[in-house]
Amino acid sequence: MGTSSNPSKFSSMGSDLLSLRSLKLKTKQQELLLRVTILGLVYILAFITRLFSVLRYESMIHEFDPYFNYRTTLFLTEKGFYEFWNWFDSESWYPLGRIIGGTLYPGLMVTAACIYWTLRFLRFFVHIREVCVLTAPFFASNTTLVAYFFGKEIWDSGAGLVAAALIAICPGYISRSVAGSYDNEGVAIFALLYTFYLFVKAVNTGSLAWSLASAFGYFYMVSAWGGYVFIINLIPLYVLVLLITGRYSMRLYVAYNCMYILGMLLAMQIRFVGFQHVQSGEHMAAMGVFFLLQVFYFLGWVKYLLDDQKLFQAFLSFTVTCAVGLGAIALGLGTASGYISPWTGRFYSLLDPTYAKDHIPIIASVSEHQPTAWSSFMFDFHILLILFPAGLYFCFKRLSDATIFIVMYGLTSMYFAGVMVRLILVATPAMCLISAIAVSATIKNLTQLVRTKSKASQAVSSKGTSTKASSKATIDQAPPFQKNGAIALLVGAFYLLSRYAIHCTWVTSEAYSSPSIVLAARGSHGQRVIFDDYREAYFWLRQNTPQDAKVMSWWDYGYQITAMGNRTVIVDNNTWNNTHIATVGRAMSSYEDEAYEIMQSLDVDYVLVVFGGVTGYSSDDINK
Repeated sequence: MGTSSNPSKFSSMGSDLLSLRSLKLKTKQQELLLRVTILGLVYILAFITRLFSVLRYESMIHEFDPYFNYRTTLFLTEKGFYEFWNWFDSESWYPLGRIIGGTLYPGLMVTAACIYWTLRFLRFFVHIREVCVLTAPFFASNTTLVAYFFGKEIWDSGAGLVAAALIAICPGYISRSVAGSYDNEGVAIFALLYTFYLFVKAVNTGSLAWSLASAFGYFYMVSAWGGYVFIINLIPLYVLVLLITGRYSMRLYVAYNCMYILGMLLAMQIRFVGFQHVQSGEHMAAMGVFFLLQVFYFLGWVKYLLDDQKLFQAFLSFTVTCAVGLGAIALGLGTASGYISPWTGRFYSLLDPTYAKDHIPIIASVSEHQPTAWSSFMFDFHILLILFPAGLYFCFKRLSDATIFIVMYGLTSMYFAGVMVRLILVATPAMCLISAIAVSATIKNLTQLVRTKSKASQAVSSKGTSTKASSKATIDQAPPFQKNGAIALLVGAFYLLSRYAIHCTWVTSEAYSSPSIVLAARGSHGQRVIFDDYREAYFWLRQNTPQDAKVMSWWDYGYQITAMGNRTVIVDNNTWNNTHIATVGRAMSSYEDEAYEIMQSLDVDYVLVVFGGVTGYSSDDINK
């Protein structure tokens, strides 16, 4: 029986192979399959590239602010959203305390908690810390998908694929999205790019659904990061440019009105934002453009009713003058009465780089708030600095509503990145998208040159002659230099892109995957030495001090002491009260008798001081 069944088995297998061979996909189906395969590989690449820190050290939270985010997320998963929203934290800013729900952007915590609850529902029992560690890499992978659809919307599918590949490994984005970097920017860049994509899609289509979707994307961005102010100023500026350049349309009217009204109402539900959308000077540009759009719509209606062009021109000048005048008067009265609050110090410091140094020293003292050096641009962008101007050239060559937006996004974000180091993160998506346009357009043009036959060969083939004379004429008249030059340029382009990939991998593994709470160095014999002093110190603090002990330290370590040491701190990384921080700084820098009186007034039990003289650690308290 066994021997007789083998021939039938082999025949069935052979028929399956023949059927697979006979299954031929059409060209569009092959393109779709290839596109999905590339996107899937890029999605996985974006995730695994950010796991160097977990492989080299262990699964841990990095830096300072992420420990506060982890502590609040843990509280949210244990106590629920209502308790989290009304939580008064008495262990921070003693004796003032902190109202958690009204002083943070809850988007990151709620996102991680929802992922955690979803995994629990699916019977994947993981600790909330592992979810927090891997949240940023997961959203970085999602950002590659948004970059693909955004690139496809503003240019073509080829530019979308290149943009997804570039942003997946770009160091400017990886610096804030490695595993363990549980900070607001980990989800905020996804929300930023997602909101921009949906709004451009709404402008291109005029669809109410896309407009509403962009409003919800903006709401998610507002809930996640204070950088939403960039969105609510860039989009009105973009709409204003379209109005000035004569590109007003009903598509633009529907997209902006729906996005602004619903987005504003949703953003006001975040307690930390509240009524700033209608009372803050940083949001007045969006409101002004909203009213200006209504004026444009009204003028369009009047133009439809009036047949006299001269009468309409007079009415136009009168209406625009009155609208601008009333807007200026309303803004002046609102500012003078105090209803409209002035710009914040951080906003001023973006427009005037010297403002923070003169007026808000605590902002200027932070290293990531310093102006960006050229070496940082080269370190984080590499060949994108060269591709960026080329991409701008292609955008200006094929101007549309979408390309105008990406040009404005690229130029404004590059200016802000030059003012402040941390804003390289905001400029990275624009750099990748515009550079992807340059790469896609260049490679497409070069491959067309390689594949195109010369006119002489086409003429010979059409006549059907194959004589030696005709073949000799074909060889003589064909332009081989153009084809060979295109091949050489293609080889050079792929070489530069491969160097970009090598550079990004090296930067990710060496520079951006080392947690600041665990330090690594090389010993005298070349062996790797791990300094775990921070976590050991916090563990000692938790085990050997009373639970109600108050610990004074420089504000850098406040979040870590509260999260890992479980002790009350005088100041922490929120830095909302400069007077309190200045008092601690005076105590740290005064003589013992004066410092002792200050510490007694603050009811301090223990003082934590970091000294790095033995190991050569340069970021100790003496240096600060």
